[in-house]
Amino acid sequence: MNLADSPFDVAIVGGGLAGLTLAMQLNRANPGLAISVLERSQLPPPPAAHKVGESTVEIGGRYLSHTLGLKSLLEETQLRKFGLRFFFGSGTQTDLARADELGASDYFDTAGYQLDRGIFEADLARLLVQRGVDIRAGCHVRSATVSKDGGVHTVRVRSDGRDDTLRCRWLIDASSRFGLLKRSLNLARPSSHRVCAAWFRLDCEIAVDNWSSEPAWGARCNGLPRRLSTNHLLGSGYWAWIIPLPNRRTSIGLVADPVEHPLDSFNTFEKFMSWSREHQPLLAMHIQDNESSVMDFHYLTDLALNSKSVLSADRWALTGEAGVFADPFYSPGMDYIGIGNTFICDLVTRECADQDRRLHATAYENIYRSFFISTMSLYQQQYIGFGDTRLMVLKSTWDYAYYWSVLAWMFFREVLTDIPFMKACEPELHRVFLLNSEMQAQFRKRAAERRNSPGRGRFIDQKAIPLLNDLNAALLKPDSASLLELQSSRRRLEALAVVLNDLLGSQQGKPGSQCSLLGDLAQRLA
Repeated sequence: MNLADSPFDVAIVGGGLAGLTLAMQLNRANPGLAISVLERSQLPPPPAAHKVGESTVEIGGRYLSHTLGLKSLLEETQLRKFGLRFFFGSGTQTDLARADELGASDYFDTAGYQLDRGIFEADLARLLVQRGVDIRAGCHVRSATVSKDGGVHTVRVRSDGRDDTLRCRWLIDASSRFGLLKRSLNLARPSSHRVCAAWFRLDCEIAVDNWSSEPAWGARCNGLPRRLSTNHLLGSGYWAWIIPLPNRRTSIGLVADPVEHPLDSFNTFEKFMSWSREHQPLLAMHIQDNESSVMDFHYLTDLALNSKSVLSADRWALTGEAGVFADPFYSPGMDYIGIGNTFICDLVTRECADQDRRLHATAYENIYRSFFISTMSLYQQQYIGFGDTRLMVLKSTWDYAYYWSVLAWMFFREVLTDIPFMKACEPELHRVFLLNSEMQAQFRKRAAERRNSPGRGRFIDQKAIPLLNDLNAALLKPDSASLLELQSSRRRLEALAVVLNDLLGSQQGKPGSQCSLLGDLAQRLA
């Protein structure tokens, strides 16, 4: 069949996480849309597929469970995430209990997940086929021609040894780092944030819970397994991850500033092991004990990606890593897929209802760009401070509070596509963006001191920080979004900034000191 004879409403180039979730969101919002997903690889992907992006936080978890209606699937086939957990000084200790630990002693109210991308994407593809979405595996996209006069776009594809042309009204690039439209439209923009990474999977369980035999350390988390956290081992210029996958597999990776830790020092499994023996010997020991179960090995030179544009009123868009990507620290990848897909879905829906999409396309592009710039500020020139317990405890407290007060709050309240409300929020958003910029400048200043904490066995329990409990729980309140709520959050962030700056410059906590925002955090840091 010549595909040109049957144009689609939406063609999505790429059948990975970004493309499949967008197809699901579009189909749920507009069941009558003719959608085609063009995937180069064969489907389903293998379990524990080599892709990065197993870990989700609050926005990504909400998008998958609530926006896409996949909560039951996630609970049945994936893992509930026990938050982010950070260890400082672990590289100099033979017992993990002697490192400093930053994490929660219990679950926060909102859910994140640890995903086996292969299993999850296979389930998504199966569900989409059941819903009537056209999914073409083994389909190689040769080129795409974008119409700028209101006409249809054309995509040249090769499938089953035959060349065809597909026509579509909306063309979405979800081709990850291949970046079909980014290349053809010359949209690539260099990123000043340089980090590199290597990662692999083990066909076995690696549980940090077994890295110490001290009963008191094991009891810190109320019997909950640290294994279910995204566990970070941090040092100056780098962080290593240990992420559990379903079926008792484990993802392990390393992300580093190449100035401090060049990629060629860990870009093979053998080099990775040599690097680990020097910087994280506990990690090296547990990998070595399970070396026969290594499933794959991959690396990337430059993780951060930027683009001149991601949304166009000419009915094309980029989603996922085909557009922009900040950094895997704090696990924001699924967040930006969810936000970007929500904007795309709204634009497609508006056209279906004969509503003008141009004003909204411009507004969504600006909102998305603003939040991306703000997120990038969390990472730029800060890797050299990752080994500093005090800095990272205070920084993460700010970063969590800022994220839950602003971006997560807007996503959970479903106001990102409410242009009048977002317009009314602009003065408040501008104030908190400036405040975040000032705080990140202070963190960068401290990071430049290159402090490395040896670890003293301290536990900084995020569940004991009142503000974090309040902000996280507030995301699930059924309230309608209001400007007053945002103003209240802004005032709390201003008060928090004062307290954190004071603690950042002090090396001692006052005995018995308590703070309504932070509880006994100063004492825990003493």
